[in-house]
Amino acid sequence: DGLSMGGYGSWALGGTTPERFAGIAPICGGGMRRHAKRIAQSRLPVWAFHGGKDKAVGIEESRRMVRFIKAFGGEARLTVYPDAPHDSWTETYNNKKVFEWLLAQNRQARG
Repeated sequence: DGLSMGGYGSWALGGTTPERFAGIAPICGGGMRRHAKRIAQSRLPVWAFHGGKDKAVGIEESRRMVRFIKAFGGEARLTVYPDAPHDSWTETYNNKKVFEWLLAQNRQARG
């Protein structure tokens, strides 16, 4: 996972070397369409997070990446914390389901 600039890094690394990861959890980041396409094609699981009141990185960044992945036939989910500012990582890291999801991912299961 990565947050803010690290969220952008999660999207980029997932999109350039998806075979290295079991899943990615970008937090308040964004990425490029070509990365979304590669993530979708590789069936890399994605659970993204963003604060609804983020003024540093607009929520549209995460929404756009999730839309792209779905348009390319992949699956991605986005959790938005409506009242959270840029610091959406605190709420994310306080959610034990995030860690359960990360630990449940498996590269071999993707083929």
